[in-house]
Amino acid sequence: QVQLVESGGGLVQPGGSLRLSCAASGSIFSIYHMGWYRQTPGNERELVAAITSGSTNYADSVKGRFTISRDYAKNTVYLQMNSLKPEDTAVYYCNAHIVVVPPGIGNYWGQGTQVTVSS
Repeated sequence: QVQLVESGGGLVQPGGSLRLSCAASGSIFSIYHMGWYRQTPGNERELVAAITSGSTNYADSVKGRFTISRDYAKNTVYLQMNSLKPEDTAVYYCNAHIVVVPPGIGNYWGQGTQVTVSS
């Protein structure tokens, strides 16, 4: 069984920074995709940032402010969020596409972590 455990969410003032972490554990053979999504009430879950085979993608709304990175030895993905805005307020979800042992593949989600940007 694979689990994704997120941490780092919280309350921050506009212009502040937060760093989200997501650690994958279990019978993992490889992780070829990891990403962060966010969702607000009544809206669809949207891609914030993703890293696949070393390449990164960002939503236009966060380019230049957010940075996604991975620690391959720890099976962990990070999202460094700088210059936060009130519109960044959402529940942030970690996502990973993982090849597991015994052979199989799955699309996994973390439980979500709340990020609130407010004065």
